[in-house]
Amino acid sequence: MPTLSNTTKEKNTKKSSELFKKAINLIPGGVNSPVRSFKDVGREPLFISKAQGPYLWDVDNNKYIDYVNSWGALIHGHAHPEIINAIESALLKGTSYGACHENEIILAEMITKHIPSIEKVRLVSSGTEAVMTAIRLARAYTDRNKIIKFSGSYHGHSDSVLTTSSPSSITTLGIPGTKGVTKKSASDTITLPYNDFSAVEITFSKFPQEIAAVIVEPIIGNCGVIKPCNNFLQHVKDLTKKFKSVLIFDEVITGFRTASGGAQAKYNIVPCLTTLGKIIGGGMPIGAVGGKKEIMDLLAPEGPVYQAGTLAGNPISIACGIATLNLLQDEETYKYLENLTNILCEGIQKFNQEKDFKAIVNWDGSMFSIFFTNTNVSDFESAKKSNTKMFAQFFNSMLSQGIYLAPSQFEANFISTAHREEDIKLTLEAYKNTIQFIQEQIENQRSSR
Repeated sequence: MPTLSNTTKEKNTKKSSELFKKAINLIPGGVNSPVRSFKDVGREPLFISKAQGPYLWDVDNNKYIDYVNSWGALIHGHAHPEIINAIESALLKGTSYGACHENEIILAEMITKHIPSIEKVRLVSSGTEAVMTAIRLARAYTDRNKIIKFSGSYHGHSDSVLTTSSPSSITTLGIPGTKGVTKKSASDTITLPYNDFSAVEITFSKFPQEIAAVIVEPIIGNCGVIKPCNNFLQHVKDLTKKFKSVLIFDEVITGFRTASGGAQAKYNIVPCLTTLGKIIGGGMPIGAVGGKKEIMDLLAPEGPVYQAGTLAGNPISIACGIATLNLLQDEETYKYLENLTNILCEGIQKFNQEKDFKAIVNWDGSMFSIFFTNTNVSDFESAKKSNTKMFAQFFNSMLSQGIYLAPSQFEANFISTAHREEDIKLTLEAYKNTIQFIQEQIENQRSSR
């Protein structure tokens, strides 16, 4: 692990370390989701004991300002009293029915009210399941097989979206991105650079009657925050319309975070299908796919596309989701979130300029990422130019000062309504300490050569 300065002294995490040693013997890698391993930042993971508002406490009782917020799900921070009350009330009525209940309709009404492109919605149990269903629907609706996705985006871990592009040609079909995915499963997926409309255009010209769907995170959140540029989303929308393909917006992260109508409302694009998750469950497991009635009605039992799930529409998840969305009714909430994010990111940007420190800050709404590179980050290739060793040093220094950020260069951070300006001020102070320390280390290395 990188050496820290006196002002960023490592916290005592002995109990976390002991728990991790136990976990490794029982759980693959000691974690139930890979990024939690903290491998990218060269240390063992923390084990969390409790959370409240914008704060986390680990098992060693260290306190942190949390900018992960359960990977964006907790837009109101941890243990918001109204959300907890909703969960407790639902728990008293049972944990799972495997049957219809009224709150399913209430949540569906809330989603369709705020996201007009969604005429009908099917609730599922995860974002992965939502994407898998959306792609199946698109293929059934178009009677085509191929899909286009973009490098750097993550659409869950179903086989057809765990693919990579071939370096030989932008229109070469996908290859498996992980062991266990067969070449046949990947062969109908084409992976293109995000924000490169010409690549999409070339691909459609090569396969004019074969592309069922284009799936895109309208704002990439899974290799750090990357915004659409040069009307990229509109150009893609126009192209899918021209070639009668389905445009799928993966708004599992951005839905109800960037705006009440998601990124599609912010950028004024109407997709055919939308996948949701995170915030519509308020921290409980959930997902959803919604869109045009004529496509959604292909789902069983109405149509021939099969999808099912025992825990779909789980009453606890839905109660949590309704309470979360009820707290987002006021547009002032989004202004508050954007204001805090602007204060933080503009503060970081200003300090970088003053110190001539090479780092890029990308943000949109209440999502942000800091890339340790001196070039603009507009796609995965430019994101990969980041200095990951420096990021690890940065992460550990910030953590030692009580700032909990995403433990990977290639992940987004999130601000919640529970954060206050005082939290932002403390974070900026920690950032300045860290960057000064990193610059001192760089200077020391130069002088010792």
